[in-house]
Amino acid sequence: MDIVICIKEVPETTEVPWDPEKGILIREGIPGILNPNDKNAIEAALQLTEKYGGVVTAISMGPAQTDDALREALSLGVDNAVLLTGRHLAGADTLATSYTLYLAVKKIGRFDIVLCGKESADGVTAQVGPQLAEFLDIPQLTYATNIEIVKGNFVRIKQKLEDGFRELESPLPALITVEREINNPRIPPMDHIMEAYRDKQVMVWTADDLGGQMERFGLKGSPTQCLKVYTQRIKKGKMQILEGDGSMVAKELVQILRKRNLT
Repeated sequence: MDIVICIKEVPETTEVPWDPEKGILIREGIPGILNPNDKNAIEAALQLTEKYGGVVTAISMGPAQTDDALREALSLGVDNAVLLTGRHLAGADTLATSYTLYLAVKKIGRFDIVLCGKESADGVTAQVGPQLAEFLDIPQLTYATNIEIVKGNFVRIKQKLEDGFRELESPLPALITVEREINNPRIPPMDHIMEAYRDKQVMVWTADDLGGQMERFGLKGSPTQCLKVYTQRIKKGKMQILEGDGSMVAKELVQILRKRNLT
């Protein structure tokens, strides 16, 4: 059971600088943490390989400091880690990110499952997993709260819906995105953390290593462009308190709302 996990380092702060010329966030030098949803994907991968055997490889795209997120994954028990970085990959939207991850997964070669967190804490789009599945041309099973291997080469998940759950089954290989409630991520012991930084290696791949079409990487390959980022200022209005009998207050409220064209 060979598993590839796509993880991301997200800013530890909401105050991220903005490059108005390129229309991108400036992530370099901003303190980051491993995306919380991705910790659940890592735990799911580790539980599967502990039960069925296999190798877990984590990949992440970002600036050089993303190395820390990958080493955290190694300390948790991931076998291999790959950092996708370089100036050609900078400024990518979800489509360019998915394309880059696709090339990395193809370069890794053998895999049974690709695992992703449901969404990243900074983008909150939940687009990368499904887009990556499309590039790989494999089934996608989203919002999983449970994963099990059945019939040898099939995977079954319990999928969370707005109004309940349903079971989905698919042949392998497949891509799965996981919900936070799927598990409780383990905490790495100190000796594993030290080993991850001292003894283990994070492979570094650039756009040149991945091959592919250069015009599809990074900012050039991103059809989504942000023109402006700002904090909306909410103008405080006046407060009016209505008192008296309930039915009379309700009628008065309706009249006020109609007068202001709010009904």
